[in-house]
Amino acid sequence: MYEGFLTDVKGIRLGHAEDGLALTGTSAILCSEGFTAGVDVRGAGPGTRETDLLRAENLVQKVHGVFLTGGSAYGLDAGGGLMKFLEEEGAGFDVGVGIVPIVPGAVLFDLAVGDSKVRPDFNMGYEAARKAREDDKTQGNFGAGCGASVGKILGNDFAMKSGLGQSSIRVGDLVVSSIVALNALGDIFDYEAGKRIAGVYDRKNKIFLDTCALYEKQLKDYNQFSPANTTISVVATNARLTKANCNKISQMAHDGYARSINPVHTMNDGDTIFTLASGQVEADINLVGILAAKTISRSIANAIYSAEDSGGLVSCLLYTSPSPRDCS
Repeated sequence: MYEGFLTDVKGIRLGHAEDGLALTGTSAILCSEGFTAGVDVRGAGPGTRETDLLRAENLVQKVHGVFLTGGSAYGLDAGGGLMKFLEEEGAGFDVGVGIVPIVPGAVLFDLAVGDSKVRPDFNMGYEAARKAREDDKTQGNFGAGCGASVGKILGNDFAMKSGLGQSSIRVGDLVVSSIVALNALGDIFDYEAGKRIAGVYDRKNKIFLDTCALYEKQLKDYNQFSPANTTISVVATNARLTKANCNKISQMAHDGYARSINPVHTMNDGDTIFTLASGQVEADINLVGILAAKTISRSIANAIYSAEDSGGLVSCLLYTSPSPRDCS
């Protein structure tokens, strides 16, 4: 496992709520004092909320929370629960007659695992926010990662369980951290270790199959098995950044996806990365972006290493020695 957690950036609280039977959940990232934010959305099937306001030219400069959630588009209801909790805390954008918490978010598609009729809603979003802590170390089958899976080109019989992953990197006073809810169509690699760690898995023969090679063979319409997937993430940093800078960091952070997921940003993904900046430390934007991509890649690996078998899906731990880092 790679070290560090999202909340290593001060001012961030993280909480989760899930339905372990229905296999879906929500993760709430709270920054009630207000963090500068940006986003970059790739892939052709995104499900998002309040991303337009993060464009550099738009009015609102800071957000008060972000949510990552399962449930496909239904899961967007969870955002209202975060707003309610933050309003009760007195956090939000002053509109004269009251406050409006600014809470962007993104969804992943987990309806094909567990009970598709149970989705994150207002109450689950509120519960995730209520549980938010400054020292959260949750990884694996929790929150937005509860029903997450990878390697789905041949359907669930060949897919593997994934989940939530976190990590952080410190260079001097600069801290860059991330959380990833990993729910990709493609195969997963530990970039720094140089090996495949999850993806399309032939349980009978105990071997990995290659998603790109299957596409190249054009044996069938693989899209019937993978209508929607999506990996969603938050990068946090204590660097002093503008909204435009945060959008750029989100763009650069997608390099972490490209290093660790293959294929990525497909027609069946809605890959999204938010960036939150507290503004405490002067830092070179290029360095922040480089570290953002690195921590995203590490959090992807941790999402695999910490996942456990669930919903009929096998995890990395099924076919490895006691050390998850031996996945290969």
